[in-house]
Amino acid sequence: MQEWTGDSLDGFFVMSREEVRGFDAWAISTMGIPGVVLMENAAKNCTSVILEHFSEACGQEVCIFCGTGNNGGDGFVIARQLFNHGISVRIVICGDPAKISGDAKVNYDICRKMNLLMTVLELESPDLCRDVETQVTGCGLLVDAMLGTGLNGELKESYALLISSINSHNLPIVAVDIPSGLDCDTGLPLLVCIEAAATVTFVAVKKGFAECSQSRQATGRIFVADIGITPT
Repeated sequence: MQEWTGDSLDGFFVMSREEVRGFDAWAISTMGIPGVVLMENAAKNCTSVILEHFSEACGQEVCIFCGTGNNGGDGFVIARQLFNHGISVRIVICGDPAKISGDAKVNYDICRKMNLLMTVLELESPDLCRDVETQVTGCGLLVDAMLGTGLNGELKESYALLISSINSHNLPIVAVDIPSGLDCDTGLPLLVCIEAAATVTFVAVKKGFAECSQSRQATGRIFVADIGITPT
C-alpha cells in the first residue's frame, strides 16, 4: 500500500480504463487467480485504509453504497470485514439486486447470510434524496462502491441525483477504486461525481488522476493498493 501524493509517479504504474480491464483479465485467465480472490484482496486493503485513517469516524455507523457490478462487490466485502472488526455497518444497494452476478453476488449472498443491515434504494423514486438522508443519518463515514472505472459516456440522471445527494451531507467518503461519476481516463466528472476524502485505487494510479490535477477535488488522498498480484 502506497499513498500517491501527486508529486511524482516514480514507483507507480499508470493505467487507462482498457489497461485496467486487460490487467484483470490477465490475472484471472493467465495467472489463474479467481476473480473472487482478487476482489477479496482489493477490499481487504481498502478496509485497512478505513481502519487506519478513519478510525474516529468508524466509531459511528458506516454506510456503504454498493452498485450492482464488481465495484459493489468490493463494497460487500468491505462491509463484511468492517463488521468483523466490530464496526456497525449498513449496506445500501443502488439498483436492482437481481442484476448482481458473478463474484459480486458471491459476496452479496455472504452479507445476506450474515444478516448485515441492507436496504435497496429505488433510484427512480421521487423521494430519493429523502431516502439517502434516512440512510446516512447517524453515520460517521460513507463508502462509495457504486460505479467503477468502466463508467463511460453520460451519467444517468438518477445516479447524478444520488451522487449529489450523498455529497450534500458533508460526511467523509472513501471511494473504492475511483469516485463514482469520475471518468477514469480524463479525470473529469461525467456531469457530477463523488467528492471523496480518500480514494483507494487498485493496482495503479488511474490515467485521469495523473493527467488532470482537477481530479484531486474528487479523489481526496489517493492510496494505491494491490489485489494480490502486481504488474510486471
